[in-house]
Amino acid sequence: MSGRDVILGRIRRALGPHEGPGTYEHAVEQAIDRGYLREHGSRTTEQMVDLLAENLADYRAIVHRTDAEELPYLIMRLLAARGSRYVLVPPGLPPEWMSAADPTRVHDRAASTSHDLDQVESVVTGCAIAVAETGTIVLDGSPDQGRRRITLVPDHHICVVRVPDQVVSSVPQALERLDPTRPLTWISGPSATSDIELDRVEGVHGPRTLEVVLVGGA
Repeated sequence: MSGRDVILGRIRRALGPHEGPGTYEHAVEQAIDRGYLREHGSRTTEQMVDLLAENLADYRAIVHRTDAEELPYLIMRLLAARGSRYVLVPPGLPPEWMSAADPTRVHDRAASTSHDLDQVESVVTGCAIAVAETGTIVLDGSPDQGRRRITLVPDHHICVVRVPDQVVSSVPQALERLDPTRPLTWISGPSATSDIELDRVEGVHGPRTLEVVLVGGA
């Protein structure tokens, strides 16, 4: 008897006798209580956005708030402050977002290697959705976000979130609006890890700096 058989046998005994049509997978599905909370408390739109900003900052992301008119100038200032000479731009990024920025724009190509992408200081993208309760940004590979690798290799990521259209309270609400067949990347703050002594190191498997721009009136 394999380990798999042992585990499945324990599950069957825990569930008790199964009568009627269907598989044990169906019985498990019926036995699990799905009455969990979809969100923790009720919030106004303003409170939801404030919670998102608070949790993003708690994860050490840098949060900015602006409107659509000021957005190009904010992106220009953020790139200038980093001294970025080259910036990665997804193919479907709205052109007005970069209309005031000076750095050379680099477009992701299939032939681009990780070494090529590592030469780029910054990347600017949109997002698919943002989750207020967890301070999480979700990318799904849409044209304004590009392929997953362009947000993992450069050291600096500027991510634009349209408020309130792209903000939800909870993960269950986010899942309802996401396509599970797309390449989803869930980001909670800049890339970071800790060793056994809890020394935090940032930028190990993603950008060292994440700047999230909440654009109101979008």
